[in-house]
Amino acid sequence: MINSLGLNKEDSFLAIAKGECGIKHIESFDASAFPVRIAGEITDFDPTEVMNPKDVKKAGRFIQLALKATREAMKDSGILDAHNRCPEELANRMGVSSGSGIGGLGNIEANSIFCFEKGPRKVNPFFITSALVNMIGGFTSIEFGIKGPNLSSVTACAAGTHAIIEAVKTILLNGADKMLVVGAESTICPVGIGGFASIKALSTRNDEPKKASRPFDKDRNGFVMGEGAGALVLEEYESAKKRGAKIYAE
Repeated sequence: MINSLGLNKEDSFLAIAKGECGIKHIESFDASAFPVRIAGEITDFDPTEVMNPKDVKKAGRFIQLALKATREAMKDSGILDAHNRCPEELANRMGVSSGSGIGGLGNIEANSIFCFEKGPRKVNPFFITSALVNMIGGFTSIEFGIKGPNLSSVTACAAGTHAIIEAVKTILLNGADKMLVVGAESTICPVGIGGFASIKALSTRNDEPKKASRPFDKDRNGFVMGEGAGALVLEEYESAKKRGAKIYAE
């Protein structure tokens, strides 16, 4: 996983155990004129750690975060071969199930501005594929050589949960033996913050960012925008047990 508390599951868990908070004032753009100026930003992520520098512009930030999370999950699963790929004998029986609420909103915003300022011929040729939600599965399957079912759920805040459900159904229906599941989101941009703020969905506790996210408090006044990705590998219990997989839940 990757989020504002850590770039992997170990660091994230340690930060949570220490009671740390990843919510702070927005740094990725000037939010001084916005009613909401806080978010759970990831500020120390370098996409070139998981992608060739030449390919970074081809993938929206949400895809980059997804690749970071899936690389950790696949390595942790013990499935990868010596080349960090899905073994050829398993490739056709392993699939990807991904989920995201909005996808490349930042890319849409940036390219819309560029289109109106510079003209349509100057729009990034990778714009469309960098913003589509289903490209999480596309980039991920290419990265690991996964050739089985490739599913995508776009259901707002439930997208990640639906991705898990669809993966389970695929295994139960014998569509795959193993499924890589990933949920990713990155919408901390002017349009994203402005849009959610306009419907009064975000907390305006700008002076107390660490106390802003309080969903079960009687004084709550909205949620806090965040970004990140989480991934896991699902498979039938006996299969995982037989190969000695590290089982987190059953």
